[in-house]
Amino acid sequence: MAQLPIDLAQQWGAAGDYFTHRNQQVFYRVTANPDKPTLLLLHGFPSSGWDWQPVWAPLGEQFELLAPDLLGFGFSAKPNRRNYTIHGQADLVEALLVARGIDNCHLLVHDYSVSVAQELLARQAERQSDQYASCCFLNGGLFPETHRALLTQKLLLSPLGGLVNRLAGYRQFAASFSKVFGPATQPSDDELQAHWWLINQHNGKHLFHNLITYINDRRQHRQRWLTPLQTSAVPLALINGSVDPVSGEHMVARYQALGCRLDYLARLPLIGHYPQIEAPAEVVDHYLAFYRQLDGAAPIAR
Repeated sequence: MAQLPIDLAQQWGAAGDYFTHRNQQVFYRVTANPDKPTLLLLHGFPSSGWDWQPVWAPLGEQFELLAPDLLGFGFSAKPNRRNYTIHGQADLVEALLVARGIDNCHLLVHDYSVSVAQELLARQAERQSDQYASCCFLNGGLFPETHRALLTQKLLLSPLGGLVNRLAGYRQFAASFSKVFGPATQPSDDELQAHWWLINQHNGKHLFHNLITYINDRRQHRQRWLTPLQTSAVPLALINGSVDPVSGEHMVARYQALGCRLDYLARLPLIGHYPQIEAPAEVVDHYLAFYRQLDGAAPIAR
């Protein structure tokens, strides 16, 4: 009998580790493959590193995988404060890499963390370093002008955010979360319950209106985070679920219109906002195809 998603989420947590960042405990999962290249997996809002579980085993055959729960997410600490920032999460990622002794890695990022990756790439350009060898973006709001926030997100960001957060429960979460999946790849109730369980670790539901301030960060730092995409010294890829109402095909069109570097493009026409959950085999195949061409092959699109 197949294991329930909540059991898999609990096992994911039991197999992880923690490090201390600015007096807060941060959870991460790692595969001990030091002879393989490191692939850093960064998750979205409001979920956690467990989003990578469907692709963990096949990618782990090719890479040393490292997947943290960012501060305020999953099994990591969730201080109740308003000053969560993308810059702060980028600091956390850099601290984790130092703690693990990793000076070069590839990035595979989703949703909230596309902005974290943009900040990391901006810092790399400023330092003229080579820490990040490539970056592959799954669905996410790379550009504030194309990010179509859900009504729930808009309310959480408003002055009513704290009240909305207190009144919301599992039913509201499940409805909102399901809206961004493809029509044929909707999450089951068991899967939704597992995500909700992870959100509620360390009383995490109280954070939604605090974490959602990343939308303001994207507006404030738009140019800083656009420039690394247009002038990138490292290969960049998009694997995009086209029917995502938040950052689907319209985000890909904007990416191309802005002249951002694009070494690999994969459109998943029936998939929504969570490609790694909705179509894990396709995501693995496309990511490995992108990785195999990093020796300098000409950009391709699919």
